[in-house]
Amino acid sequence: MNDAAEPADDALMLAYAAGDVRAFELLYARHRGPLYRFLLRQLRDGATADELFQDVWQRVIGARASWQPEARFATWLYRIAHNRLNDHWRALRHRPPAPEDADARTERVEDPQTPERQLSDFESRRELQRALDALPDEQREVLLLRLEQELTLEEIGQITGVGRETVKSRLRYAMDKLRAGLGR
Repeated sequence: MNDAAEPADDALMLAYAAGDVRAFELLYARHRGPLYRFLLRQLRDGATADELFQDVWQRVIGARASWQPEARFATWLYRIAHNRLNDHWRALRHRPPAPEDADARTERVEDPQTPERQLSDFESRRELQRALDALPDEQREVLLLRLEQELTLEEIGQITGVGRETVKSRLRYAMDKLRAGLGR
């Protein structure tokens, strides 16, 4: 493969299915950060996010021989993540709370800005996280897929198993609740 040209995800997955391990390495490098952040924000627990992250990639590896580019690779990947999250929530029957040391972890993050700016930024992030946490699961999920993963409404619908208009409605309600929660 030519590293100068950015091969499409679908081409990489097909190459991986044909035995090209380097193709998988490129796919993994491209999607590991966004996928992990998505899982971490949904779970709010690093250990569980690590576990599900590994499980999603194991499922990708296990499905490589039968994979067909019926949807974009990213859509398929996040569909696996969505299904794995649903399995996790079903097993727990509740959404776990944020870690008890979440504030302490946030305070330990180094930032070259002034203490006043740090406090302001921290409060803004905390306010946003609280507003996100207050959203119903379905609204938070479509919002994160849209804003962080930059997926289309159709792709989000494929991942979550609902129609485009339902995704659009959930996004609209999520944004309205965020604005209200942030006082804007």
